[in-house]
Amino acid sequence: MNDVSVITLSESAAKALDLLEAVGFESWCVGGCVRDALLGRAVNDYDIATAASWEQAERVLADGGFAVHRTGVKHGTITAVLDGEALEVTTYRADGAYVDGRHPDGVTFVKSIEEDLARRDFTMNALAYHPDRGLLDCWGGLDDVRAGLIRAVGDPARRFAEDGLRVLRGCRFASQLGFSIEPQTLQAMRANKKMLACVSAERVTHELDGMLLGGHVGDALIECVDVLVAVLPEVAACRGFDQRTPYHIYDVWEHTARVVQCAPLTLRARWAALFHDIGKPAACFSEGDRMHFYGHPEISARLAEGAMRRLLMAPRFIAGVLKLVRMHDRQIAASPRSVRRALAGFDGDIELFRELIGLKRADAMAQSELSRPRLDLADDLERILGDLLAADAVFTVKQLAIDGNDVMALGVPAGPSVGDALDAALEAVMDERVDNDRGQLLAFVESRL
Repeated sequence: MNDVSVITLSESAAKALDLLEAVGFESWCVGGCVRDALLGRAVNDYDIATAASWEQAERVLADGGFAVHRTGVKHGTITAVLDGEALEVTTYRADGAYVDGRHPDGVTFVKSIEEDLARRDFTMNALAYHPDRGLLDCWGGLDDVRAGLIRAVGDPARRFAEDGLRVLRGCRFASQLGFSIEPQTLQAMRANKKMLACVSAERVTHELDGMLLGGHVGDALIECVDVLVAVLPEVAACRGFDQRTPYHIYDVWEHTARVVQCAPLTLRARWAALFHDIGKPAACFSEGDRMHFYGHPEISARLAEGAMRRLLMAPRFIAGVLKLVRMHDRQIAASPRSVRRALAGFDGDIELFRELIGLKRADAMAQSELSRPRLDLADDLERILGDLLAADAVFTVKQLAIDGNDVMALGVPAGPSVGDALDAALEAVMDERVDNDRGQLLAFVESRL
């Protein structure tokens, strides 16, 4: 963690503070930019709180060379851009009542930075910094950052009752920062998870995306599961569900959390990891002391599809996640022929197939030592894929040396028969019965007429 004395602001942020202060308007960098600077993390967004009204800030910053946009003047906010960097500049304010559980009915502009900081969600975000005055910490945020704690400002029940989105923000911060959630704060998040019904599907998805890509997502999923079920009820049955097989040493949810942590760092792979086993409780049946989960990938895919549609995800993204979920338990032999056929089943989507290999590896890593051969298999599949790509191997119709016009020139009538002929030619190439050579392929098609 960085010492407060070594916080360095960007040139644009420092200039904005100087311009506002030069004409008598006290101003501070606030919130996440201060927190991240203290943690030594990259600061991507600067927020400035100022005693100036938005009209005054607009005039001062525009005269100083900033391009200014009126992005939220109802709440005292403008966006000032210099050299490609955007700063949010907001007048000191206190929020009105949150009647809808998401947005304040109005704001009151206040005189001091202390009043402004009191409205913020977590102590680590209620920090203000100025290069000359140093750090302003009214709520113990610095100690909480040092301790790695997420703590609500003031009464946690009130904070989350005001704005349901804060409940998910706490989960996301736990994943991204590796912080623990202070017990009273976590209890208030659980007690107010009903407020998530007031949050739009798009905002829920945005927060969950950020959480799944966090570096500490496994721990956060375990800590926050009682909150997450409010937006992902499909995972509720996974909590504490004992798998009772020699291959598993964790319950379904802890296994899932570990798989997400180890999965490739892409949204598609992380969502697939989250959903890959949610069908297990429904698929489960006992045979003696052992449980079986036959058909769970398909049940998982059905549950996942409902969840993703409810969260308004893009159809193409949903299709990719469902493909991974359905295929995560499918056996693919470590042979060029099997890998080519698998790639054909993915319509030549190499990145999706890489994510499948990564998902299979993560799944094995979150199981017992009996699954060690599955780790070796994932390594073999990755090596074979690399060899095939280096050799320009064919695994889609588009890669064939002939196309539909060539097939019709041989006398095959336009229509489904052309596609059937090309599919047969692809099968022959993948089985190494025919080379991907124009002459050989034409002869092969002709021999089938």
